[in-house]
Amino acid sequence: MARVRVGRVGEQIKKELSQIVQSELKDPRIGFLTVTGVEVTNDLSLARVYLSVMGTEEQKEATLKALSVGTGYIRSELGKRIRLRKIPELQFKFDASIDYGSHIDNLLHKLNQEGNPSV
Repeated sequence: MARVRVGRVGEQIKKELSQIVQSELKDPRIGFLTVTGVEVTNDLSLARVYLSVMGTEEQKEATLKALSVGTGYIRSELGKRIRLRKIPELQFKFDASIDYGSHIDNLLHKLNQEGNPSV
């Protein structure tokens, strides 16, 4: 039963974080990012937020730094939108699965081109 609640809270945090980052954070260091997932601990004290950021490594690091500076504001906004006794601490991490998937797609495309030179 607790697992279901943790999953629902994680999805709600993901939805609200996406809206907060897109519409309310005005930091110019924040690039084009997508919240790809949120893992919440069983006691709801910590939420790991996985992000996919488009851009160079410097832009990704600047985005992560800007988000860590704005964590207090983000948590206060989450508190206004989600009814929880205690809003979880937020840890922002990069989600490399999209980059990895596009890398694999490029490799498969190259192999397909080498295998069929007439295409």
